[in-house]
Amino acid sequence: MTTHRHLALVTGASNGIGRDIATVLAQRNHDLVLVARREAVLLDVATKLEKQHGVAAHVISADLAATDAADRLVEKLSARSLTVDVLVNNAGYGLYGKVIDTNADAELAMIQLNVVALYRLTKLLVPGMVARKRGRIMNVASTAAFFSGAYMAVYFATKAFVLSLSEALDEELAGSGVTVTCLCPGPTATAFREVAGSTKSKAAERPQEPSMPVAEAGVDAMLNGVRLYIPGAKNRFETSMARLLPRRMMAGIVGRAQGGDSHS
Repeated sequence: MTTHRHLALVTGASNGIGRDIATVLAQRNHDLVLVARREAVLLDVATKLEKQHGVAAHVISADLAATDAADRLVEKLSARSLTVDVLVNNAGYGLYGKVIDTNADAELAMIQLNVVALYRLTKLLVPGMVARKRGRIMNVASTAAFFSGAYMAVYFATKAFVLSLSEALDEELAGSGVTVTCLCPGPTATAFREVAGSTKSKAAERPQEPSMPVAEAGVDAMLNGVRLYIPGAKNRFETSMARLLPRRMMAGIVGRAQGGDSHS
């Protein structure tokens, strides 16, 4: 007798928090659809998870920073008759520097990935979940979502969008059997700083948490239908300050914490 497993789609699954979330879901008996740009890396991750946990791990190579990529991804799911029960919108990146100095195309691609692809995948997959009266969504934001972040202004703004959308959508879906969880980690040991070009900034001096505990806590929160989860007592304290202190003051504090090599 074949036991039905829920199918989880994880974007940005080739490394970092996304790979660890996929691992945790496999440990908890979920089949997987792993999505990222690097197909060879995804295939390696999929093979390991299948061998270690006895789940099915499907691989779809996609650059979600490309226009209409989310729509094409959903078409591929349909062509393979894959029904998504759990959606993890994890793919995203940052870009360090002043807005007047940073590359506009790179920032537009960041908005496409961090905001548009996340919105579009959610928009396309939620109706089926509601019709089946079950589903879980995790949108990976950041503690950055709570602040205005000079020197990474566009990245912080994208994460504010993710947080706001997630909380509102979870409210709209109350009673439907579908929940939305926004995971807001602080500095985490991934390739984020290297990709963002912020390794020489003041912010890079902050210690990073291992990614696996963040992934485990995030999956727990999602499966339990928690709307917002901020891992780590320090991160929860800092985000609470965003609610208490004047916004102009907080922008200055974050700007000083972020500043570094932006003038070079």
